[in-house]
Amino acid sequence: MNVKNIRIKDIAQLAGVSVGTVDRVLHNRGRVSEDALKKVLAVLDQIDYKPNLIARTLGANKTYRIAALMPNPDQDPYWASSKSGISQAEAEWLRYGVTVQSYFFNLYEKDSFKEVAEAVTKDRPDGILVAPIFYHETLPFFEQFKQEGIPYVLFNTNIPEVDPLSFIGQNLFQSGKLGAELMHLAQNGESGMLAVLHINEDLGNSVHLAEKEKGFREYFLEKNHSGYNITTHNLYNPNEPTFEKELSALLDQPALKGIFVSTSKATYIVASYLEKLQRNNIKLIGYDMLQENIRYMKKGVINFLINQNPKRQAFLGINHLVGYLILRKEAPANELLPLEIISKENLDSYLSSGIH
Repeated sequence: MNVKNIRIKDIAQLAGVSVGTVDRVLHNRGRVSEDALKKVLAVLDQIDYKPNLIARTLGANKTYRIAALMPNPDQDPYWASSKSGISQAEAEWLRYGVTVQSYFFNLYEKDSFKEVAEAVTKDRPDGILVAPIFYHETLPFFEQFKQEGIPYVLFNTNIPEVDPLSFIGQNLFQSGKLGAELMHLAQNGESGMLAVLHINEDLGNSVHLAEKEKGFREYFLEKNHSGYNITTHNLYNPNEPTFEKELSALLDQPALKGIFVSTSKATYIVASYLEKLQRNNIKLIGYDMLQENIRYMKKGVINFLINQNPKRQAFLGINHLVGYLILRKEAPANELLPLEIISKENLDSYLSSGIH
């Protein structure tokens, strides 16, 4: 049977049910017995049936409102990239009655997250895409979303204790281990001090950063590389006068051989000081293909970047919500994007590919 030309009558015949039953299943109207529903869905899965989205949404005159709850993109180019992915997805689904409203909270203030998350909950969207960077503050809202039957998708940061429709991101523990392996290779057998550096972060409330550091340390434990002294440094606001003094003191340590930076914006901040102080002997590994990171990589200041692809994370998050709301399609519980290693030698190929 030609699947492209399959009719409701054909589906009914394959499932052993009436045409009316198939119609009710496809258009989600009227009552259908559990047994009949299973038969029809089995046939639809077997033939990889794709319903006409335009007919389903426009015919029902139904609109879907999705909320995107995320840090303010004006504060960090990483989140600006995420917003770009959301805008791209919205443009693709707008014709099907899908709108996406963005709700921005202050990247550095957990109270701002709570205030904005309350506004999202009050607006009762059909689905929510959320970047849960404040661990403790997010948990009550996830419980509220669950009680009110609002499907939600996580991106960037996974929270194992909750049950979202889907998580899109990376295995951050493995990401940290990869960073450690790259650092080890960059050292060429030379031992010394390696610094894990966080900038302007609340580590006790940032699951994603803690996982990266755990992975970094675990690599050296597993490989029994005892010649490295791994230290953790959490520096605060780069705009404060003490910041430069503290970072310079770290960079001036003679034993320091490499720095692993946990976030993308912090990567180019550290790179700027390495260049300024001419510390060419210190290897720098960080995150993401932001414009400033690209610039410092081309100069040779940044050795490796691990690309997290924030634009694609957010794009897929909206797509999973739309698929669930319109197609009743189950989203993957965990969609882990590959850990992409960017170096000076393959940077241009990534930039010219257009896939990021």
